[in-house]
Amino acid sequence: MTVARTDVLVVGGGPVGLAAALHGRRAGHDVVVVDRRAGVIDKACGEGLLPGALAAVLDLGVDPPGHRLAGISYRDAARHADHPFAAGPGRGVRRTALHAALRERALAEGVTIEHATLRALRQDARGVDVALDAARDDGGERSVVRADWVLGCDGLHSTVRRLTGLDAPARGRARFGLRTHYRVAPWSDLVEVHWAPHAEAYVTPVAPDVVGVAVLTRRARAGERAAGPERGGTGLDGFAELADRLRDAPVLGRVRGAGPLRQRARRRTAGRVRLVGDASGYVDALTGEGVRVGLAQADAAVRHLDDAVAYERAWSRATRDYRVLTTGLLAWAGSPARGAIVPAASAAPWLYGAVVERLAR
Repeated sequence: MTVARTDVLVVGGGPVGLAAALHGRRAGHDVVVVDRRAGVIDKACGEGLLPGALAAVLDLGVDPPGHRLAGISYRDAARHADHPFAAGPGRGVRRTALHAALRERALAEGVTIEHATLRALRQDARGVDVALDAARDDGGERSVVRADWVLGCDGLHSTVRRLTGLDAPARGRARFGLRTHYRVAPWSDLVEVHWAPHAEAYVTPVAPDVVGVAVLTRRARAGERAAGPERGGTGLDGFAELADRLRDAPVLGRVRGAGPLRQRARRRTAGRVRLVGDASGYVDALTGEGVRVGLAQADAAVRHLDDAVAYERAWSRATRDYRVLTTGLLAWAGSPARGAIVPAASAAPWLYGAVVERLAR
Protein backbone atom coordinates (compact mmCIF):
# COMPACT_ATOMS: atom_id res chain seq x y z
CA MET A 1 0.00 0.00 0.00
CA THR A 2 1.23 3.48 -0.87
CA VAL A 3 0.23 6.73 0.79
CA ALA A 4 0.21 10.07 -1.00
CA ARG A 5 -0.94 13.56 -0.19
CA THR A 6 -2.61 16.35 -2.14
CA ASP A 7 -4.51 19.55 -1.47
CA VAL A 8 -7.52 18.65 -3.62
CA LEU A 9 -8.58 15.21 -4.80
CA VAL A 10 -11.14 15.25 -7.62
CA VAL A 11 -13.06 11.99 -8.01
CA GLY A 12 -14.34 11.79 -11.57
CA GLY A 13 -12.34 12.85 -14.61
CA GLY A 14 -15.11 14.02 -16.94
CA PRO A 15 -15.49 17.63 -18.13
CA VAL A 16 -16.80 18.89 -14.77
CA GLY A 17 -14.04 17.14 -12.81
CA LEU A 18 -11.35 18.47 -15.14
CA ALA A 19 -12.82 21.98 -14.93
CA ALA A 20 -12.75 21.74 -11.12
CA ALA A 21 -9.13 20.59 -11.31
CA LEU A 22 -8.20 23.57 -13.49
CA HIS A 23 -9.88 25.98 -11.09
CA GLY A 24 -8.03 24.29 -8.25
CA ARG A 25 -4.64 24.67 -9.94
CA ARG A 26 -5.33 28.31 -10.74
CA ALA A 27 -6.14 28.86 -7.07
CA GLY A 28 -2.69 27.54 -6.19
CA HIS A 29 -3.61 24.01 -5.04
CA ASP A 30 -1.98 20.70 -5.83
CA VAL A 31 -4.69 18.67 -7.57
CA VAL A 32 -5.07 14.96 -8.30
CA VAL A 33 -7.90 13.62 -10.47
CA VAL A 34 -8.87 9.95 -10.23
CA ASP A 35 -11.25 8.09 -12.51
CA ARG A 36 -11.95 4.39 -12.95
CA ARG A 37 -11.84 4.87 -16.73
CA ALA A 38 -8.56 5.61 -18.50
CA GLY A 39 -7.87 8.11 -21.25
CA VAL A 40 -10.55 10.06 -23.10
CA ILE A 41 -14.00 9.23 -21.73
CA ASP A 42 -17.20 9.06 -23.75
CA LYS A 43 -20.75 8.98 -22.37
CA ALA A 44 -24.33 9.57 -23.44
CA CYS A 45 -24.65 13.35 -23.83
CA GLY A 46 -26.55 15.83 -25.96
CA GLU A 47 -23.20 17.43 -26.94
CA GLY A 48 -24.57 20.92 -27.46
CA LEU A 49 -22.65 23.74 -25.79
CA LEU A 50 -25.15 26.60 -25.60
CA PRO A 51 -23.61 30.09 -25.65
CA GLY A 52 -23.14 30.29 -21.86
CA ALA A 53 -21.52 26.86 -21.70
CA LEU A 54 -19.25 27.66 -24.65
CA ALA A 55 -18.14 30.89 -22.97
CA ALA A 56 -17.30 28.97 -19.78
CA VAL A 57 -15.26 26.41 -21.73
CA LEU A 58 -13.36 29.13 -23.59
CA ASP A 59 -12.65 30.88 -20.27
CA LEU A 60 -10.85 27.70 -19.18
CA GLY A 61 -8.46 28.15 -22.10
CA VAL A 62 -10.05 25.33 -24.09
CA ASP A 63 -11.35 25.66 -27.65
CA PRO A 64 -12.63 22.24 -28.79
CA PRO A 65 -13.51 21.58 -32.45
CA GLY A 66 -17.14 21.30 -33.37
CA HIS A 67 -20.01 22.77 -35.38
CA ARG A 68 -21.61 26.20 -35.00
CA LEU A 69 -25.02 26.27 -33.30
CA ALA A 70 -27.19 29.26 -34.16
CA GLY A 71 -30.26 28.51 -32.04
CA ILE A 72 -32.89 25.97 -31.02
CA SER A 73 -35.89 24.58 -32.92
CA TYR A 74 -38.82 22.83 -31.20
CA ARG A 75 -40.55 20.49 -33.64
CA ASP A 76 -43.39 17.99 -33.85
CA ALA A 77 -45.01 16.25 -36.81
CA ALA A 78 -47.06 19.31 -37.78
CA ARG A 79 -45.10 22.47 -36.92
CA HIS A 80 -41.94 23.98 -35.51
CA ALA A 81 -40.78 27.02 -33.56
CA ASP A 82 -37.27 28.38 -34.19
CA HIS A 83 -35.30 30.84 -32.12
CA PRO A 84 -31.76 32.10 -32.84
CA PHE A 85 -29.44 32.75 -29.91
CA ALA A 86 -29.23 36.49 -29.21
CA ALA A 87 -25.93 36.20 -27.30
CA GLY A 88 -24.03 34.66 -30.21
CA PRO A 89 -23.55 31.10 -31.35
CA GLY A 90 -23.05 27.96 -29.35
CA ARG A 91 -21.15 24.92 -30.55
CA GLY A 92 -21.93 21.26 -31.07
CA VAL A 93 -18.94 19.34 -29.72
CA ARG A 94 -18.44 15.61 -29.48
CA ARG A 95 -18.07 14.55 -25.87
CA THR A 96 -14.73 12.94 -26.63
CA ALA A 97 -13.42 16.15 -28.24
CA LEU A 98 -14.46 18.22 -25.22
CA HIS A 99 -12.92 15.74 -22.81
CA ALA A 100 -9.67 15.48 -24.76
CA ALA A 101 -9.25 19.26 -24.89
CA LEU A 102 -9.93 19.70 -21.16
CA ARG A 103 -7.66 16.78 -20.27
CA GLU A 104 -4.80 18.21 -22.32
CA ARG A 105 -5.21 21.61 -20.67
CA ALA A 106 -5.36 20.10 -17.18
CA LEU A 107 -2.17 18.10 -17.72
CA ALA A 108 -0.43 21.17 -19.17
CA GLU A 109 -1.29 23.13 -16.02
CA GLY A 110 0.10 20.52 -13.65
CA VAL A 111 -2.94 18.43 -12.74
CA THR A 112 -2.11 14.80 -11.95
CA ILE A 113 -4.55 12.31 -13.49
CA GLU A 114 -4.69 8.76 -12.15
CA HIS A 115 -6.55 5.65 -13.31
CA ALA A 116 -8.02 4.17 -10.13
CA THR A 117 -11.31 3.19 -8.46
CA LEU A 118 -12.58 4.76 -5.27
CA ARG A 119 -13.20 2.14 -2.58
CA ALA A 120 -13.60 4.04 0.69
CA LEU A 121 -13.15 7.41 2.31
CA ARG A 122 -12.82 8.50 5.90
CA GLN A 123 -12.46 12.07 7.06
CA ASP A 124 -11.56 14.02 10.15
CA ALA A 125 -11.37 17.72 10.95
CA ARG A 126 -8.13 18.20 8.97
CA GLY A 127 -8.55 16.07 5.87
CA VAL A 128 -9.90 13.03 4.05
CA ASP A 129 -8.25 9.62 3.62
CA VAL A 130 -9.33 8.09 0.31
CA ALA A 131 -8.68 4.41 -0.45
CA LEU A 132 -8.12 3.70 -4.14
CA ASP A 133 -7.56 0.54 -6.15
CA ALA A 134 -5.27 1.08 -9.11
CA ALA A 135 -6.20 -0.53 -12.41
CA ARG A 136 -4.74 -3.95 -13.08
CA ASP A 137 -2.61 -2.65 -15.91
CA ASP A 138 -1.13 -0.19 -13.40
CA GLY A 139 -0.25 -2.96 -10.96
CA GLY A 140 -3.57 -3.19 -9.16
CA GLU A 141 -2.11 -1.81 -5.94
CA ARG A 142 -4.26 -0.38 -3.13
CA SER A 143 -3.26 3.17 -2.20
CA VAL A 144 -4.43 5.83 0.21
CA VAL A 145 -4.49 9.50 -0.69
CA ARG A 146 -4.66 12.06 2.09
CA ALA A 147 -6.44 15.15 0.76
CA ASP A 148 -7.37 18.42 2.36
CA TRP A 149 -10.54 18.43 0.25
CA VAL A 150 -12.42 15.95 -1.93
CA LEU A 151 -14.60 17.03 -4.85
CA GLY A 152 -17.09 14.38 -5.93
CA CYS A 153 -17.50 14.93 -9.67
CA ASP A 154 -18.33 11.30 -10.43
CA GLY A 155 -21.66 11.64 -12.16
CA LEU A 156 -25.24 10.50 -11.80
CA HIS A 157 -24.43 7.36 -9.81
CA SER A 158 -21.81 9.01 -7.62
CA THR A 159 -19.78 6.77 -5.34
CA VAL A 160 -18.71 9.82 -3.34
CA ARG A 161 -22.35 10.74 -2.74
CA ARG A 162 -23.10 7.24 -1.53
CA LEU A 163 -20.02 6.88 0.70
CA THR A 164 -20.68 10.22 2.40
CA GLY A 165 -24.32 9.36 3.13
CA LEU A 166 -25.62 12.17 0.91
CA ASP A 167 -27.81 9.99 -1.33
CA ALA A 168 -31.53 10.81 -1.28
CA PRO A 169 -34.37 8.81 -2.87
CA ALA A 170 -35.33 10.00 -6.33
CA ARG A 171 -38.86 11.27 -6.91
CA GLY A 172 -41.05 10.91 -9.96
CA ARG A 173 -40.87 8.51 -12.87
CA ALA A 174 -37.42 7.51 -14.07
CA ARG A 175 -36.17 8.80 -17.41
CA PHE A 176 -33.35 7.43 -19.54
CA GLY A 177 -31.19 8.73 -22.36
CA LEU A 178 -29.67 7.28 -25.52
CA ARG A 179 -27.10 8.92 -27.79
CA THR A 180 -26.18 7.89 -31.32
CA HIS A 181 -23.84 9.45 -33.90
CA TYR A 182 -24.68 9.32 -37.60
CA ARG A 183 -22.35 9.90 -40.52
CA VAL A 184 -24.33 12.53 -42.37
CA ALA A 185 -23.86 16.22 -43.17
CA PRO A 186 -25.86 18.46 -40.80
CA TRP A 187 -28.98 19.84 -42.46
CA SER A 188 -29.33 22.75 -40.00
CA ASP A 189 -27.22 24.86 -37.67
CA LEU A 190 -30.02 24.72 -35.06
CA VAL A 191 -30.34 22.21 -32.25
CA GLU A 192 -33.57 20.45 -33.23
CA VAL A 193 -35.75 19.18 -30.38
CA HIS A 194 -38.31 16.73 -31.80
CA TRP A 195 -41.32 15.94 -29.62
CA ALA A 196 -43.16 12.62 -29.82
CA PRO A 197 -45.83 11.20 -27.49
CA HIS A 198 -43.29 9.15 -25.50
CA ALA A 199 -39.95 10.90 -25.91
CA GLU A 200 -37.87 13.83 -27.12
CA ALA A 201 -35.03 13.62 -29.63
CA TYR A 202 -32.24 16.21 -29.73
CA VAL A 203 -30.36 16.57 -33.01
CA THR A 204 -27.02 18.34 -32.66
CA PRO A 205 -24.53 18.88 -35.48
CA VAL A 206 -21.07 18.14 -34.06
CA ALA A 207 -18.87 18.04 -37.19
CA PRO A 208 -19.14 18.77 -40.92
CA ASP A 209 -20.18 15.17 -41.51
CA VAL A 210 -21.61 14.03 -38.17
CA VAL A 211 -24.79 14.66 -36.22
CA GLY A 212 -25.56 13.36 -32.76
CA VAL A 213 -29.06 12.31 -31.77
CA ALA A 214 -29.92 12.06 -28.09
CA VAL A 215 -33.28 10.53 -27.14
CA LEU A 216 -34.87 11.07 -23.72
CA THR A 217 -37.64 8.69 -22.70
CA ARG A 218 -39.42 7.09 -19.76
CA ARG A 219 -39.11 3.69 -21.36
CA ALA A 220 -37.14 1.58 -18.93
CA ARG A 221 -35.63 -0.53 -21.69
CA ALA A 222 -33.70 2.44 -23.03
CA GLY A 223 -30.61 1.51 -21.05
CA GLU A 224 -30.75 -2.09 -22.28
CA ARG A 225 -31.05 -0.98 -25.89
CA ALA A 226 -27.88 1.07 -25.54
CA ALA A 227 -25.76 -2.09 -25.63
CA GLY A 228 -25.99 -2.58 -29.37
CA PRO A 229 -25.53 -0.36 -32.45
CA GLU A 230 -28.42 -1.93 -34.34
CA ARG A 231 -30.99 0.53 -35.73
CA GLY A 232 -33.70 -0.73 -33.39
CA GLY A 233 -31.62 0.37 -30.43
CA THR A 234 -31.33 4.06 -31.28
CA GLY A 235 -34.74 5.06 -29.90
CA LEU A 236 -36.04 6.66 -33.10
CA ASP A 237 -39.32 4.75 -33.16
CA GLY A 238 -42.01 7.42 -32.98
CA PHE A 239 -39.86 10.05 -34.77
CA ALA A 240 -40.93 9.39 -38.35
CA GLU A 241 -39.26 12.47 -39.87
CA LEU A 242 -35.93 11.75 -38.21
CA ALA A 243 -36.05 8.02 -38.85
CA ASP A 244 -36.67 8.68 -42.54
CA ARG A 245 -33.90 11.28 -42.81
CA LEU A 246 -31.36 9.01 -41.10
CA ARG A 247 -32.49 5.74 -42.61
CA ASP A 248 -29.39 5.26 -44.80
CA ALA A 249 -26.89 7.13 -42.61
CA PRO A 250 -24.20 4.89 -41.07
CA VAL A 251 -24.18 4.67 -37.27
CA LEU A 252 -20.78 5.62 -35.85
CA GLY A 253 -19.58 3.62 -32.86
CA ARG A 254 -22.04 2.18 -30.42
CA VAL A 255 -25.24 3.57 -29.00
CA ARG A 256 -24.67 4.84 -25.47
CA GLY A 257 -27.21 4.99 -22.68
CA ALA A 258 -27.58 6.79 -19.36
CA GLY A 259 -30.04 6.79 -16.49
CA PRO A 260 -32.08 6.91 -14.49
CA LEU A 261 -31.50 10.63 -15.01
CA ARG A 262 -33.20 12.04 -11.92
CA GLN A 263 -30.85 11.94 -8.92
CA ARG A 264 -31.04 13.71 -5.57
CA ALA A 265 -28.60 14.58 -2.83
CA ARG A 266 -29.56 15.53 0.74
CA ARG A 267 -27.07 18.37 0.47
CA ARG A 268 -23.89 19.17 -1.43
CA THR A 269 -21.40 19.11 1.44
CA ALA A 270 -20.25 16.69 4.12
CA GLY A 271 -17.28 17.89 6.14
CA ARG A 272 -14.43 18.35 3.67
CA VAL A 273 -16.29 16.74 0.78
CA ARG A 274 -18.13 18.69 -1.91
CA LEU A 275 -20.47 17.25 -4.55
CA VAL A 276 -20.19 18.88 -7.97
CA GLY A 277 -22.04 18.47 -11.26
CA ASP A 278 -24.41 15.55 -11.78
CA ALA A 279 -23.20 14.00 -8.51
CA SER A 280 -24.74 16.90 -6.61
CA GLY A 281 -28.24 16.21 -7.92
CA TYR A 282 -29.79 16.13 -11.36
CA VAL A 283 -33.30 16.78 -12.64
CA ASP A 284 -33.23 15.90 -16.35
CA ALA A 285 -31.39 16.59 -19.61
CA LEU A 286 -34.52 18.19 -21.09
CA THR A 287 -33.12 21.73 -21.25
CA GLY A 288 -29.57 20.81 -22.34
CA GLU A 289 -27.92 22.80 -19.57
CA GLY A 290 -25.87 20.09 -17.87
CA VAL A 291 -22.43 21.32 -18.94
CA ARG A 292 -23.08 24.99 -18.16
CA VAL A 293 -24.48 24.22 -14.72
CA GLY A 294 -21.70 21.74 -13.95
CA LEU A 295 -18.96 24.19 -14.92
CA ALA A 296 -20.50 26.89 -12.74
CA GLN A 297 -20.57 24.47 -9.81
CA ALA A 298 -16.92 23.51 -10.38
CA ASP A 299 -15.90 27.15 -10.14
CA ALA A 300 -18.02 27.71 -7.02
CA ALA A 301 -16.77 24.57 -5.26
CA VAL A 302 -13.15 25.69 -5.51
CA ARG A 303 -13.92 29.27 -4.50
CA HIS A 304 -15.73 28.02 -1.39
CA LEU A 305 -13.63 25.04 -0.34
CA ASP A 306 -13.40 26.31 3.23
CA ASP A 307 -17.03 27.45 3.56
CA ALA A 308 -19.71 24.78 3.17
CA VAL A 309 -22.58 27.21 3.67
CA ALA A 310 -21.24 29.54 0.99
CA TYR A 311 -20.93 26.65 -1.46
CA GLU A 312 -24.50 25.52 -0.81
CA ARG A 313 -25.68 29.06 -1.53
CA ALA A 314 -23.54 29.33 -4.67
CA TRP A 315 -24.80 25.93 -5.83
CA SER A 316 -28.40 27.07 -5.39
CA ARG A 317 -27.76 30.24 -7.39
CA ALA A 318 -25.97 28.38 -10.18
CA THR A 319 -28.70 25.76 -10.55
CA ARG A 320 -31.87 27.71 -9.75
CA ASP A 321 -32.96 28.48 -13.32
CA TYR A 322 -32.11 24.98 -14.47
CA ARG A 323 -34.07 23.35 -11.66
CA VAL A 324 -37.12 25.58 -12.03
CA LEU A 325 -37.33 25.44 -15.83
CA THR A 326 -36.56 21.74 -16.10
CA THR A 327 -39.01 20.76 -13.37
CA GLY A 328 -41.72 22.87 -14.98
CA LEU A 329 -41.12 21.48 -18.46
CA LEU A 330 -41.05 17.93 -17.12
CA ALA A 331 -44.38 18.45 -15.39
CA TRP A 332 -45.87 19.84 -18.58
CA ALA A 333 -44.32 17.07 -20.71
CA GLY A 334 -45.70 14.42 -18.37
CA SER A 335 -49.24 15.81 -18.38
CA PRO A 336 -52.12 15.42 -20.84
CA ALA A 337 -51.06 18.81 -22.24
CA ARG A 338 -47.76 17.41 -23.59
CA GLY A 339 -48.99 17.68 -27.16
CA ALA A 340 -49.47 21.43 -26.76
CA ILE A 341 -45.80 22.22 -26.08
CA VAL A 342 -44.70 22.81 -29.66
CA PRO A 343 -47.96 24.53 -30.70
CA ALA A 344 -47.59 26.87 -27.71
CA ALA A 345 -43.98 27.66 -28.64
CA SER A 346 -45.07 28.37 -32.21
CA ALA A 347 -48.03 30.52 -31.14
CA ALA A 348 -46.08 32.54 -28.55
CA PRO A 349 -42.59 33.06 -30.04
CA TRP A 350 -41.84 35.84 -27.54
CA LEU A 351 -42.34 33.45 -24.62
CA TYR A 352 -40.45 30.62 -26.31
CA GLY A 353 -37.62 33.02 -27.11
CA ALA A 354 -37.44 34.19 -23.51
CA VAL A 355 -37.10 30.58 -22.32
CA VAL A 356 -34.41 29.82 -24.91
CA GLU A 357 -32.40 32.90 -23.96
CA ARG A 358 -32.59 32.01 -20.29
CA LEU A 359 -31.24 28.56 -21.08
CA ALA A 360 -28.52 29.94 -23.31
CA ARG A 361 -27.02 32.36 -20.77
